[in-house]
Parts: sequence; structure tokens; C-alpha cells
Amino acid sequence: MMHASRQVVAVLLLAVTASCSSGAIGDLNDGGLDADAGVDVDAGILADAGSDAGAQTDAGNDGDAGTDAGAPIDAGAEPSLLTVTFTASDAGLLNPERGFYDTINLIGSSTFSSTRAAGRTLALAGVRLDAFRTTPIDAPTLAAVSAGLGRVRTAGIKVILRFQYNEGPIGAADASRAQVLAHLTQLQPILQANADVIAAMQAGFIGAWGEWHSSSNGLDNTADRTAILQGILAALPASRMVQVRTPHFVDDIFPGGALSPTQAFSGTNAARTGHHNDCFLANNSDYGTYQSPVETWKDFVAAGGRFTPVGGETCAVFAPRSECASATAEMARLHFRFLNSEYHLGVLGSWTAGGCMKEVEDRLGYRFVLQQLAHSSAVRPGGLLHLRWTLRNDGYGAPFNARPLQVVLEQGALRRTATLSSIDVRRWEPGLQTVDVKLRLPANLPVGNYRLSLALPDADPVLAARPVYSVQFANTDLWDATAGVNVVVPQLVVSDSAGGQADPSAMQFVEEL
Repeated sequence: MMHASRQVVAVLLLAVTASCSSGAIGDLNDGGLDADAGVDVDAGILADAGSDAGAQTDAGNDGDAGTDAGAPIDAGAEPSLLTVTFTASDAGLLNPERGFYDTINLIGSSTFSSTRAAGRTLALAGVRLDAFRTTPIDAPTLAAVSAGLGRVRTAGIKVILRFQYNEGPIGAADASRAQVLAHLTQLQPILQANADVIAAMQAGFIGAWGEWHSSSNGLDNTADRTAILQGILAALPASRMVQVRTPHFVDDIFPGGALSPTQAFSGTNAARTGHHNDCFLANNSDYGTYQSPVETWKDFVAAGGRFTPVGGETCAVFAPRSECASATAEMARLHFRFLNSEYHLGVLGSWTAGGCMKEVEDRLGYRFVLQQLAHSSAVRPGGLLHLRWTLRNDGYGAPFNARPLQVVLEQGALRRTATLSSIDVRRWEPGLQTVDVKLRLPANLPVGNYRLSLALPDADPVLAARPVYSVQFANTDLWDATAGVNVVVPQLVVSDSAGGQADPSAMQFVEEL
């Protein structure tokens, strides 16, 4: 039985709590969450704010609550959720590892600054090894490859890497299997040290243009292709994938059908092998890219392309197949992440004339549009921050390299970051995605208003500190380019008066699993 004096105290505490909650909501509205900022607070949700008053009063029945400094503190029901709705943007985005790409000479002297200046974050870096078809790669060339990848990093871009022994035509000389594998042994330390700026690597080495056909050394067979692909995958760190030109070659090397969702991202060599099509839309079989039956091999690419890099270039006008309607449908079907911006100009020109170039530019790879976020109206130090959001991927595919999803709390110079280990953004395929998480605040977190952001930095620790390698949502007024974060709640209230359970021993800002 509650004593009368305790009843009075409980009522007073409830009144103070309600007052603080009301003030917190007012601060959120005053903080810029209005239609002009592209963000609307759903006022209807506020009607629930007082519905838990009885639960908060009941919390006073436990006269022993909070007497043990190390025990959880229960201040009644968890705070109600505020719902915020966001506005989509149709602006072009400089997001990493997607989009149209340039071609660059990696071992030249360029700074590669023109790539980002042109609105691109990717470049196809072909490295010619013609001079070393029968000899080891010399030290100056190895140093030039390493230096070139360093300039790529400075330029804030990434590369699709390909090594080749000729620039065509069909019948041009390549190297023997033994020489290719020896070259991979030489290149391995460079690939390992610079994997952060390698978005993907194309198999290369074999045949004309390194496209795995017409080998002058007789490498057009499953045994040699298998040995060389295995050598490439071994030279790269396990975090990086390889693209092979012809899908039936992949099936020969890794029999058993297309990559499945359960096999995806497992670290096996099959799970690390994607597809590049260098004659996309050129004729009914894309100049032999697909064996008969063509649709079966397209289905093979479409299934694996959900989880591996798919991209390439067009190489000939073949209307109407190369025009807008079929081109965009096929890029969506096969989950294209990137395409050559320089070739074939006749095909690309038809997309501009046909009115679909903007769609292709925006949808190559991923395009994340945050739709709505529900968040705790206030949180106490040591308490639980509840976040639930819906996001739509308007792109043709999902990210194919690992990338952490982080929740960032900031108050002045104070910054706390929690990584959501339960979420793999590589699974954010086209369509709607819903996330529902709870995060524990540190018990020693100072009270006050905090900026709450969602961040998708690079997985590499060095690049993670560079905002140009972070992912921007396709929304208005969320992106902080200086910090590389998407600001979703300008003022989140952390208050001792907030309801809910708190852990006084919590020292980290972490996801509660």
C-alpha cells in the first residue's frame, strides 16, 4: 500500500515528467523539423504521450526501486515514439562504388581529380602488362601501380581494376598460365595493401583486352580459367570480389547453379565472383556473352547479381534492344551497379534522346531514400533509445562491399557512435527495407539535446574518416557533407526525467541485441 505522502510525490513527479516531455516535443519542433526543412513531425503520435501515465504512477509502488546503485532503475513505461516523415530528393548523388565510371591510366601521372569533378566516384583502371608477357613485372612498374592506387585514394574515388596483356584486337598476345600466376604473386602485396580503394577487380589477364576469349596461349579452357581465377581471388583480400565476363565460365568453375541468398557473403570463392558485360545490349546474346538459352544465363546473372558486382559497358547500337525501354528493364533485372561513361556513345546518346539517362544515372547501384523514422521522444542516461525506420532502395542493386551502419549522437564536441551489427546493408535490395533497433545509452551521458544521425561510412578505418567515402541518403536537408552523416533528428532529448528502464552500469553506446 502506497503512503499518502508517496502518492503526492508520485503525482508531482508525473506532472514534472509530463512537463519535461511536452518541452522536449516543443524543442523538436523548434529545432527545425518542419515542412520547410523537408521533415515533418507527425503530431498525431503525441496523443499517445500521456497514455502511459498510469504505468508511470504504478512504478512508484516499488519503494525499493533504485536503492541499489548497481541495479537497473525502472522509471515506468518507456517514452512514447515521435514519428518523422522525410522528403525524397531527385538530386544526383556522389555516392561510392556505384554509377557511371571513367577510364584512367593507373600508372600514368594523373591525379584523377577530374573523376569526382565530373560527378563520378568510380574509374576503370586498366594496367597494361604487354612488356612482361614472358618475364616478371619490373620494380618500377610495381611501384607505379602502388603509387597510382595512392593517388586514387587522394582523389576520393575507387577503381575497378583490370590487368591485361594487350588492347586487342582478337588474337593479340597474352601470357602463359604460369606467367599469369607468377605475376599475381608479385601483385598480391599491392592488392592487399590497397584493397580499400579497389571497388572490384575484373578477372582480366586472359585473351584480347583481358576479356577471357581468344587466348594466344591456349587458356580458353576450364582448367586454366579455374587456376587463374583462383589465383586472383587468393591475391585479393577476402573482402573483395572479382568480375568474370562470361557467366557460363563461372558455372563451369563453380558448378551447382547461381549463387543463393544463403551462400551470399559467405566468403567462399563462388560468393566472391560477379559479372562484367563489355558488350551490353549489343545484340541478342551481347556478342556471345550469353550462351544459348540466353534467358537462362541472364537468370543466372540476375540471381547472383543480387549479391555480387554487375557492370560493364555498351559496345554497339542495336535498336530497339539498346534503347531506353529494354535497357533500363535489363539493368534492373541484372542489378547493374556501374557502367562506362565513355563507350558506346551511340547507345548512351540514345538514352539521353529517349529520356532515360537521368534514371540510369540515379539508379545504377543503390539509392537509399529514407521515408519515415519513429524515435523515442526522450531518453534517460543509461536508458534505451528506440529507433524504427523505413527506407526505400530505388537503385538497381544493393551495395556489394561490406559497409557499417552507424547511429551517431553529437552534442558539441561530444560524439558517441554505435554500430548496428545486426544490420547488413548489402541485404538492402531494391524496394522497401524496415529497421527496428534499440540502443543503450551510456549512464554517464550528459543530459541535454543531441543531434542524431545515421551514417554509412567505408568499412576501412582510414577511409571511414573521410566523408567522401560515406553514403548520402536521397533526401532533402539531411546530409552533412562535412561530417559524412545523414541528420535525422536535430534535437534528441536526453533527460533524467524521461521514463523507462535504465542501466546505471552502462558505459557504452551500443545496440541491444
